[in-house]
Amino acid sequence: MRARTVLVGLVGAAYVAGCHWLMTSAPDSRWNAVVVIGPMLGLVAFVAARRGPRLVAGIAGLGLVALLFQAWRGGGLAPATLYLAQHVAIHAALAVMFALTLRPGQEPLVTALARRVHDGLSPGMASYSRKVTVAWIVYFVLMAATSVALFAFAPFDAWAVFANLATPLAMVLMFVGEYLLRYRLHPEFERATLADAMNAYSRRHAAPLDRAP
Repeated sequence: MRARTVLVGLVGAAYVAGCHWLMTSAPDSRWNAVVVIGPMLGLVAFVAARRGPRLVAGIAGLGLVALLFQAWRGGGLAPATLYLAQHVAIHAALAVMFALTLRPGQEPLVTALARRVHDGLSPGMASYSRKVTVAWIVYFVLMAATSVALFAFAPFDAWAVFANLATPLAMVLMFVGEYLLRYRLHPEFERATLADAMNAYSRRHAAPLDRAP
């Protein structure tokens, strides 16, 4: 598991570095936009087709086809606008996904993950995990808003640094900060790694497949 996590991290870092180079070396290249955005759309389409919802898979698939068609024919949205749309859409979608679990009758997403990682949750732990869910929603919204503001008022290269380099760093800081705060406020939480949380998330979303005929 550790070797796989390291490999995924290295591949992710290489992808981010490659995307940043493509964006800044030829920001108007539509085929560069395919290389940068295409893998994400393809991954979303693949995962959604397997685990649902199928509507998301269809939208992602159509988006990939449209991206390829635009690169081939020319015209359409400028590559820089497509980069912005991808960055904002990812954070907006995550904010919505977390927010939907705060509806009455639903279990907050972080609470559900914590319940899978830990043997049991005290009322205080459950309350804390709900607040963490809210904190992640605020984080995603702020990232999307900052992205739009930088794109509108700063040079494109500055936006690219924020989107490609500052964004993953900010997420790491968010995880580390929450981890440290968690065990300061609730030392009763069992120690859990990021890999444990990822496994819990995978099991949560694999459950529909297990029930499929």
